[in-house]
Amino acid sequence: MTTQSPPTPPLERKSWLSRLPTSSVLGPLAALLVAIVFFSLQSDRFLTGQNFSLIFQQVMVVGVLAIGQTLIILTSGIDLSNGVIMALGQMVMAKLAVEAGLSPLLTIVIGLGVAALLGLLNGILVTQVRLPPFIVTLGMYNIVLALVQIYSKGQSVNNLPDGLTFFGQFFKIGNTNISYGVVLLLALYALVAYVLNATAPGRHLYAVGNNPEAARLNGIPTQRILLWVYTLAGLIYGIAAIVLLGRVGSGSATAGQTENLDSITAVVIGGISLFGGRGIIWGSLIGAVIVGVFRSGLTQMGLPSEAQTLVTGILVILAVAVDQWSRRKG
Repeated sequence: MTTQSPPTPPLERKSWLSRLPTSSVLGPLAALLVAIVFFSLQSDRFLTGQNFSLIFQQVMVVGVLAIGQTLIILTSGIDLSNGVIMALGQMVMAKLAVEAGLSPLLTIVIGLGVAALLGLLNGILVTQVRLPPFIVTLGMYNIVLALVQIYSKGQSVNNLPDGLTFFGQFFKIGNTNISYGVVLLLALYALVAYVLNATAPGRHLYAVGNNPEAARLNGIPTQRILLWVYTLAGLIYGIAAIVLLGRVGSGSATAGQTENLDSITAVVIGGISLFGGRGIIWGSLIGAVIVGVFRSGLTQMGLPSEAQTLVTGILVILAVAVDQWSRRKG
């Protein structure tokens, strides 16, 4: 009588902890805490609820963009077009609401659809035409940037209806103003964290980023996963457009031109591996907040913006160096 060996656990049931270097979140979190302590000793105004509320308001747009960027980087890709996709989405919403007189809800649906469609186009070029994500999204950056300028005619759109600026409004907790955009930001991170860690599609995404050939051999539809990741990222950029409208209060013709680099910065500082398959979504939020904390702290110390840029660059290099070291150690 023969006995069967126990079945090998499916690839997607592997604990997400095993995919992470020990420093992936602990390092950025420690850096954030050290920065908070340091700047608190430099300024009495730093460690206040109102200051941290302002920091979160300043990073909430990039924080939302970083969610989509994280999903793509986890698959070993990169998206240079996310900022301008957001810019086109917010311009579509603003112009349709103000100039065409459509309801805010309808303009939001259309704007989200435009952003998701551009994400889908990125995904098709990556999965079907088999072009590198860097080239695809670099080309898309220039195309959509031109579309924003053509569609807006270089003019901002003001006098937005309240429905488009809701996420820039506040409610109070004690003496601190809390933006609805920040609440949306945290809710999105919680939702995506659940999907990545507790659902099969999330585990498949990690598997594709870690080793696409092994994932394919385990029956995971890698091309379909990638297509949905880029489409979902586009939708998230559309949500960032709504947050941007609330933050700025107008449809800006110059928005989104540097947010792609800001979102990549947040992801990298947050411990997400640029080689794919490792990192957790909360790290990107921590990375965005780290940048916001340094900018706020250095400003209160009276240092120029050049110092903020310098520190941000150093943090990015250190984060990538740590990632490389952890991969070699693994």
